[in-house]
Amino acid sequence: MTTQTTTHTTSEQARDAIATVSTGLFIDGEWTEAASGKRFDVINPATEEVIATVADGGPEDARRAIETAGRVQKEWARTAPRERSEILRRAYDLIMARQDELALIMTSEMGKPFAEAKGEVAYAAEFFRWFSEEAVRIGGDLTTTGDGKNRILVSKEPVGPCVLVTPWNFPLAMGTRKIGPAIAAGCTMVFKPANLTPLSSLALVDILIEAGLPKGVLNVVCTTKASEVVSPWMSSGIARKVSFTGSTAVGVRLLEQAAEHVMRSSMELGGNAPFIVFEDADLDRAVDGAVAAKMRNMGEACTAANRLFVHRSVADEFARKLAARLGALTVGDGAAQGTDVGPLVEEKALTKVQELVDDAVAKGASVVCGGSRPERPGYFYSPTVLSGVNPESHLMSEEIFGPVAPVVPFDTEEEVIRLANDTPWGLVGYLFTQDVDRGFRMGDALEVGMVGLNTGIVSNPAAPFGGVKASGLGREGGRVGIEEFLETKYMAIPRG
Repeated sequence: MTTQTTTHTTSEQARDAIATVSTGLFIDGEWTEAASGKRFDVINPATEEVIATVADGGPEDARRAIETAGRVQKEWARTAPRERSEILRRAYDLIMARQDELALIMTSEMGKPFAEAKGEVAYAAEFFRWFSEEAVRIGGDLTTTGDGKNRILVSKEPVGPCVLVTPWNFPLAMGTRKIGPAIAAGCTMVFKPANLTPLSSLALVDILIEAGLPKGVLNVVCTTKASEVVSPWMSSGIARKVSFTGSTAVGVRLLEQAAEHVMRSSMELGGNAPFIVFEDADLDRAVDGAVAAKMRNMGEACTAANRLFVHRSVADEFARKLAARLGALTVGDGAAQGTDVGPLVEEKALTKVQELVDDAVAKGASVVCGGSRPERPGYFYSPTVLSGVNPESHLMSEEIFGPVAPVVPFDTEEEVIRLANDTPWGLVGYLFTQDVDRGFRMGDALEVGMVGLNTGIVSNPAAPFGGVKASGLGREGGRVGIEEFLETKYMAIPRG
């Protein structure tokens, strides 16, 4: 592991980019301060410095936002699909034109390397382009009943005002993945970004304004007390859908609240992804996949490879190769040229990762590389490979959310399927094998919503993203993504 200090961009550029971001609440087409007048600090996790302050919304602001969404819903639902499509397409173009600026804002508030942040900006923009195309393809059906006496006319309508809640780890893409289909379907929105990373979301609001989104369609309330904002939305009786990305524990509470008003619910929750390498795998390709699946976003992703199960015959070689790759990565400020691994998002995350590593070592794991935080300011943790991990270690049953790869040997397909499925979560699994039959067989056996076969990346706007079991409900992206924001209406019409 090396550290990096040479900056890719100047501090002045970072300040200039952040200075362009509106930092109030956005309600009924206007930027405003919180009713309480309170604001909160946004911290750069690489420097631990305050880079901005943002309006800290509360219950009164939440009520104004949801009432606005309710009032505007009928008018917005009547807009032409092409109009909604063109708003999203213009927003896509604006995002791509400002890719560097948005990436710098993201790097400053969240820590991911500048090059990776640019990748997220492009990924985020693609949701707007994808759903701009879906907006004009919302269809229905016309069939005849079996007895021939009635026609069945099926149409689609917007579900209504939506509550959108996003996490801090992909601050721009998680916003566009929810806002895009809501706009395409004709739904109004109230939106709460994560308080650790609000600036990317607020920058997106200005882009949507410029793209021509009518006032009141999107209302944004940032807050340090999520329950004081989200709970009034959920209990309002106005909201008809909630879309949440975050922890399973919070998702369960939101589902309980949604039940009171029988709200449509999309939940993209936690993950505990197995990464399985068989003895016949192309080992170098598997290592490439492990680096992608483990190190994207410093491991702070629900899709991150959390448990690396490697066939015993190649486990030691795999661990050595992976350690060589991770140990060569450059750790540093995401804005520094050549940085591969940025900081974790906050001190609490850093503490959790160290506790998980310490527990695994205490239960018999060996540190092949890393295993500690470097001596420098910021919330950094060294890329780490652990071998001989005891399955009873806490990091086998908890999301690590950090750059730590625990390698566990296995002997048979039956054993590894049992280990892989021994978790309440079921978001994604990764398989590396050159046996096609085994690939399909194992893909079928894994209790997950997504499978990466000989690849460490599954996320794509064209694919239906989501999990099973405690990893959530519904899908985001792909052709089914817009269906989460539509209701189906059927009309019976007698024939003759």
